Amino acid sequence: MATHLVQTLPSAPLDIIGDVHGELQALHRLLKNLGYQEDGSHKDSRILVFVGDYCDRGPDSPGTIEYVKYLINNNKAFGILGNHEINLLINDAKDGSGWFFDQRFETDLPFYAPFQRIDPDKKENIRLFLSTLPLVLENRELRIVHAAWNTEAINRIRKVETKNMLDFFFDCDKKANIFAKETGILSKYLEEKQIWKEKIEDPNADVPLLQAYANYDLVQSQFNPIRLLTSGTEETAKEPFFAGNRWRFSDRTAWWNHYQESIPVIFGHYWRQLNTYGTQNLSKYSLLFKEIDPFEWHGAGRNVFCVDFSVGARWRERRQDLMLDSTRFHLAAFRWPEQILFTDTGLQQKIR
Repeated sequence: MATHLVQTLPSAPLDIIGDVHGELQALHRLLKNLGYQEDGSHKDSRILVFVGDYCDRGPDSPGTIEYVKYLINNNKAFGILGNHEINLLINDAKDGSGWFFDQRFETDLPFYAPFQRIDPDKKENIRLFLSTLPLVLENRELRIVHAAWNTEAINRIRKVETKNMLDFFFDCDKKANIFAKETGILSKYLEEKQIWKEKIEDPNADVPLLQAYANYDLVQSQFNPIRLLTSGTEETAKEPFFAGNRWRFSDRTAWWNHYQESIPVIFGHYWRQLNTYGTQNLSKYSLLFKEIDPFEWHGAGRNVFCVDFSVGARWRERRQDLMLDSTRFHLAAFRWPEQILFTDTGLQQKIR
């Protein structure tokens, strides 16, 4: 039976888990706080849903993926793909993926060590598992996507089967590259990339706004619905900024301010924080939520909620030997239909 990139979300009580990013211990603590057994069972027959980004930057990405795989294969959980899984599947070795890609290992050590590396013999099994996951889960009451709900993009992938995802992805990228080549965007991007390759991951470098970089990113998003759904909507940044250990020239936008449909959406991706303590402590992407109460629905219809509370940045605190009870970064779950936020650090708060 064919499985598609848009699949049906079960009509059952759910606990929707934000981006885990290899923080396996945090995941186990969160599930315990939610009342789950280690095998994923719950006395109230609840079901787990993961919004993607299981890997990169944290101490145990392979263990996290194996555990999520175990839960899904035993009908205890559902899960979708995030942009970090897409990067893995397309062999795009980016920051924090040194657990899987040898070419990132030495570069990642100063930031994320210690971290578990994947046994080379298990790489293909991880790829096979991830390639079975959808991009969207939905029913009449709720929608789950990693980064952005865009109806046009979702309709474009509705009939795409999971086994054909990469073919579809690369076909979209091919069309984007043809357009970029015909318009001169590609050649300018490649020229900028060559000129700035030594400084693009240097936070202390004096890097101007590289317009060709921004234009190329925007073209890829425009032509590829998978990129849009897993990385979000973007526009040219007002100025270059350093995030995810590299300079960036296109910026994420608050798509939820234009979401007019009545069905609620739960998503991850955006690195929110529970306690802001002023905007100087917020990451670039967290600033999208600087005026939003962390315990309130948001968006044009006040019916969308981002459940990513930045546990993927906990490596920063490990480098400073900070204790868990002082963490700024949390792994969170949105309990549906009760609308309660749980965290691995013990918080329970009703969403308003």
